[in-house]
Amino acid sequence: MATSDTAMLKRYKAAMLLAGAGDALGYKNAEWEFCRKGRFIHEELERLGGLEMIEVNRHGWTVSDDTVMHLATAQALVSPAAEQGRIELYHEMARQYIECMKDMTGRAPGGTCKASTRILKPGIKDGYKVPFSNRSGGCGAAMRSMCIGLRYSRPEDLNDLIAVSIESGRMTHHHPVGYLGALTSALFAAYSIQGKPPVEWGQELLDVLPQALQYVVDSDHYPEENKNAWPFFEKQWKDYVELRKLASGKAHFPDNYHEADVRDAYYKHISIGGWGGACGHDSTIIAYDAILGAGQDWKELCMRGVFHGGDSDSTGTIAACCYGAMYGLEGVPKGNYRNLEYRDRLETLGKKLYHLAMKDTADQGTPEETDATDATP
Repeated sequence: MATSDTAMLKRYKAAMLLAGAGDALGYKNAEWEFCRKGRFIHEELERLGGLEMIEVNRHGWTVSDDTVMHLATAQALVSPAAEQGRIELYHEMARQYIECMKDMTGRAPGGTCKASTRILKPGIKDGYKVPFSNRSGGCGAAMRSMCIGLRYSRPEDLNDLIAVSIESGRMTHHHPVGYLGALTSALFAAYSIQGKPPVEWGQELLDVLPQALQYVVDSDHYPEENKNAWPFFEKQWKDYVELRKLASGKAHFPDNYHEADVRDAYYKHISIGGWGGACGHDSTIIAYDAILGAGQDWKELCMRGVFHGGDSDSTGTIAACCYGAMYGLEGVPKGNYRNLEYRDRLETLGKKLYHLAMKDTADQGTPEETDATDATP
């Protein structure tokens, strides 16, 4: 395997691994996910010795429902069913989402995900579809869809990315605010792999939304309800792009934005119910905001996108996945991931997604890919 290919493989594995790490760090066994004051989290983190001293592990610092459902999405993407066609893939995703609900003890799964998976009927015609709902704008679709962007990471894969992210998203969150969060997290993961400058992602998303709407209308599954509910998500993102003046080629932040309380106030402002990151639009905006503000600084990414007074595990898993897809494990303390629950599964799925994305499934066991070569430290 060429050096460049080896580097890309490591980025894929890091993307999946850090998605789990960002989730676990933000969750902290439900203590930090449901803490409404980011300042309190920062103070506790300091008492624990700082981010560098955090040892995430499956015994005392587990992953949440976010990682379990992200694993389910990825498992469907690499399954034999995915090779048969989109419909077969959707049924397999539905099956995986139902199955993963057996692994939710102590992981705080969302009510919408639990309710929707109870009515999915994989194997039956249209059994992966659920009705439109005005109460399905949560972040449960956004936090599990980054792997879709890893699978369909090339610009020429955009049609597949749009279709698969929307259909997987509305299996549980059939509302534009919900499933467009899935589209966004998938799209941003793909942009991370492509090396597209993050400052361009916001406008690029807005440019993709008309194509996404056309897909939804053409799919003829509650088209009028979806069209009527569409503007909110788009407006939130237009407002964000303008607020940060991204057209200038640089993100602009307030002078006091380094303060946790200031960021929390903004996150709450863009939320629907006062809990920043709990919906499809604000979870992706907060993750993106952190990516823009942190650059190649893992600690800063966590301070902004993982440790805040809102749905911190969901924003954390999205932001951290993109970080890994861009930079690998550079700058990440080993304790944040080396004993992470489901580490092996995450890295294995990252490897499989890489081979599928690069259309290189025939040879996944070359000498260059031995554990000594591509093992994560």
